Amino acid sequence: MKIAKILHDSQTRWCEIVNGGEIRLFPEKFNLAEYRRFTSQGSSLSLDRTTIAPPTVSAPKIICIGKNYADHAAEMGGEVPELPIVFSKFPTSLAGPYADIVLPEISQQVDYEAELVVVIGKAGKHIPIYQASQHILGYMCGNDVSARDWQKGRPGGQWLVGKSFDTFAPVGPWITTADEVSNPGDLVVQLRLNDRTMQQASTRLLIYPIPELISYLSKFFTLDVGDLIFTGTPAGVGAGRNPPVFLQAGDIVEVEISGLGSLRNRCVAENVD
Repeated sequence: MKIAKILHDSQTRWCEIVNGGEIRLFPEKFNLAEYRRFTSQGSSLSLDRTTIAPPTVSAPKIICIGKNYADHAAEMGGEVPELPIVFSKFPTSLAGPYADIVLPEISQQVDYEAELVVVIGKAGKHIPIYQASQHILGYMCGNDVSARDWQKGRPGGQWLVGKSFDTFAPVGPWITTADEVSNPGDLVVQLRLNDRTMQQASTRLLIYPIPELISYLSKFFTLDVGDLIFTGTPAGVGAGRNPPVFLQAGDIVEVEISGLGSLRNRCVAENVD
């Protein structure tokens, strides 16, 4: 099942995407944690005539894993981490799959990071690795947009603010439920910048696979329904290139993951007037 969130009659509604573009609305009291209990209803809505919102709950935790591909760790000048590097983004950074990425006036080094995103469907703490799959609702594409001059270029390394500017977490275009993804450990993640392929790698190369990440994270805090885990980005980010490539107004950034659809976001300069 492909579960999306759309703007419909001035409301945000959950829906199912069927037949390559037809939208069937779920009841208004739809519960993401119990989606199997709900039946979507046929609708005349067409996907290409609808505004798609980020397919998330109102205030999820956005948990991100750094340097989870060895080649990305190397291009950023680091070794393979001995433990998962964990950081976060604020929910206000979420953006829809076709929304604009706003380039902040106070940053000149905004970068892209294509990532597989895991959506938690069952709450839990101290989750054993062998039970991790039971806590996954599904998967989607994500872009961990990063202001490198804030993330690393300020005293102390301002990771949180460098990662949490508004629109710095495009996700979607929908949640593909886990039963439709035969092997999340073998998906191709790629990013195109203005039609040029900048990143391409398989999730086989993840240093810390998804079940291990879920088990590890749940040692520290409860994973709640709707929480997002950005699983890390492969090599090819702008900051790792020579010369560096940072996002500019007018750029088009596309993230595609095999079987999960794609994001397409235009970059625009921030208007602070």
